[in-house]
Amino acid sequence: MTTYEILVAARAARPALQGANTQRKNTALLAMADALEAQVEAILAANAADMDAARGAISEVMLDRLALTKDRIAGMAEGVRQVAALPDPVGRVLRTVERPNGLVIRKVAVPMGVVAIIYESRPNVTSDAAALAVKAGSACVLRCGKEAHRSAAAIVEALRTGLQQAGLPRELVSLVEDTSRQSATELMTAVGLVDLLIPRGGAGLIRSCVENATVNVIETGTGICHVYVDKDADLGMALSIVENAKTSRPSVCNAEEVLLVHSAVAADFLPRLRQRLAEDRSAAGKPPVELRLDSRAAAVIPGTAAGPDDFDTEFLDYILAVKVVDSLEEAIAHIAAHSTGHSDAIVTADADAAGRFTALVDSAAVYWNASTRFTDGGEFGLGCELGISTQKLHARGPMGLEELCTYKYVITGEGQVR
Repeated sequence: MTTYEILVAARAARPALQGANTQRKNTALLAMADALEAQVEAILAANAADMDAARGAISEVMLDRLALTKDRIAGMAEGVRQVAALPDPVGRVLRTVERPNGLVIRKVAVPMGVVAIIYESRPNVTSDAAALAVKAGSACVLRCGKEAHRSAAAIVEALRTGLQQAGLPRELVSLVEDTSRQSATELMTAVGLVDLLIPRGGAGLIRSCVENATVNVIETGTGICHVYVDKDADLGMALSIVENAKTSRPSVCNAEEVLLVHSAVAADFLPRLRQRLAEDRSAAGKPPVELRLDSRAAAVIPGTAAGPDDFDTEFLDYILAVKVVDSLEEAIAHIAAHSTGHSDAIVTADADAAGRFTALVDSAAVYWNASTRFTDGGEFGLGCELGISTQKLHARGPMGLEELCTYKYVITGEGQVR
């Protein structure tokens, strides 16, 4: 089917879901989760073909992002079940006003309609997006990168099996067959067919959607995430937070890319950092982190000299840009100049410093004494997510069910006229 035909079919299927109650939607979601697990071998075979085609074309870190295992598919199914267990956002009364003339005005959450998601090489986004869309009463049209297309197609086939078993149209979850730029452009300009477009991927994809779309777009996050180690930080805690934020999964948008260290603790902290992230990891057979150092950090430890773009780069790899600062204010100013508004953290025992940092750092998620890796729909109790919004209108941070709804006003009268 062409992209246009897929969108028309999704639009036509939408009323069946709009009229479905919570129980029916949950039944469909549970059937979708069961189908993912039942079709695990087909999904793994498709993923193996994607992996074979991608080797040598993308980095090892990005290959890990593409890879599926039985455990990862089980995690995807569990994510769908968690969405089923969440309260239904549709129909929730957000506000009620009773006017002096007797009119009762209710602001009610309603489905968005048809949601299109353009994403790259993370197959798990397929099930996350579909589950959230179905629970929020919207049809979902997915367009993934060519590296993950076989995997996504197998996942969508399983999800559609679950929908059919629940008596809902297969077309409520669709995958665009064309992986060329043309299909992305069609989604960006499908006025009247797409109610909301969500790009989830690298800076180039997001910029293209924001600049070229004529449908409504939510800008999601390129993540140049910072951790600032304050002069009053517990340095052992700081080492653990930095290691987790950088190395637990460097290919995702909530991974740390920049470390700021107060000059008062730099001489103590930086050698321990290099030991932990480079030498200890090498000794353990793990990829070491390349430290790209500003001139002051380079005076304390050996490493790679930071280039002019290193503090503005989402590496998505075992690379960390490191800068020494003289004050909390300098750290906040650096973040203001270089952050993408995704996730930034301070490590400190000083509550006043933490309060200033969390008040003045203008990001979707701001942390005190915790890793930036928690910026995630599942970790925030949303079941899963459609992406991390770094804009300020409608949605900000991990986007779950509430962010997939819009609202309308329902007015009840007794014959009032104006």
